[in-house]
Amino acid sequence: MFLSHGAPWLADDPVWTKELAKWSADLPTPSSILVVSAHWESAPLMVGATETVPLYYDFYGFAPKYYQVTYPAPGAPLLVEKVAKLLARPGQTLHQDPSRGLDHGAYVPLAEMYPDADVPVLQISMPTLDPAELFKLGQMLAPLRDEGVLILGSGFATHNIHEFDPRLPPSAPPPSWSSEFDDWLNRTLETGDVDALIDFERQAPAASIAHPRTEHFAPLFVAMGAAADTIADNHSAIDGFWFGMSKRSIQFN
Repeated sequence: MFLSHGAPWLADDPVWTKELAKWSADLPTPSSILVVSAHWESAPLMVGATETVPLYYDFYGFAPKYYQVTYPAPGAPLLVEKVAKLLARPGQTLHQDPSRGLDHGAYVPLAEMYPDADVPVLQISMPTLDPAELFKLGQMLAPLRDEGVLILGSGFATHNIHEFDPRLPPSAPPPSWSSEFDDWLNRTLETGDVDALIDFERQAPAASIAHPRTEHFAPLFVAMGAAADTIADNHSAIDGFWFGMSKRSIQFN
C-alpha cells in the first residue's frame, strides 16, 4: 500500500484516524510490516533497528505531547534476513543502523492502524528518489507479499509545506494545484499506467507545485513495484484533503 501519513497531529483528527483504523481492520493481519518512509533517505539502502528502540521524533516545534508518543512494535530480525537475500548483490552487504527507531512517517499511521503495536515492523531507507529505481526496488521486494508481509510506502499524495496554511480548517477546500494533481493520480492509477506515473514530473498537472521536492511521492513507486503484475488492480482506501493536501492512499490487491 501507499498511504499519506499526515503529521504528528494526525492522531487528533477524528475522521482520518477512523479511516486508517477501518482500512487495517478490513485486511488480514500481516506477519510483519516493511516500511519505506519519505523521511528516511540514505544511500546505499539502510535497514533500521531490528529490535524495539525509542522512536525517532524527526520534527520540531510541536507541542510536548507529540514527543511523548510511544509505539513499541517488535523488531523484525527475520525480515532483515529475507530482505538481505532479495537485495543481495556480489560483494555487497546490507547496511544497518541498529539505533534508528521508526520515524513519524512510520509510527504515526501505524499507531492508528495497529494500535496494539503487536506486529513486527522494519523500516528501510530510500536509496534514491528516482521513480524507476524505486519501482525496481519494489519488484525485488515483491516476494515478501507471499509471506504475509505488508509492504508500506508512506508519503503524501500532494505535499507542499510552503503552501500549507494551518489557519484554515483541516476540511478547507483544496487549492487547484492539489486537486488537479490528485485527480490525475487517481485516474492514472485506475488505468495502471506505470510509465505515466514514473514520468509524473512531466505528465501530471501542477507536479512541481504538488511536489516541489519529490520525497513524499517517492514511496509510491516501491509499493507499485511490489504490486508486480497487478498494479491496475488497486483502489483508493482513503481520499479527500487535509489542510489542502491530498490524503489519497492506495491499496494494491
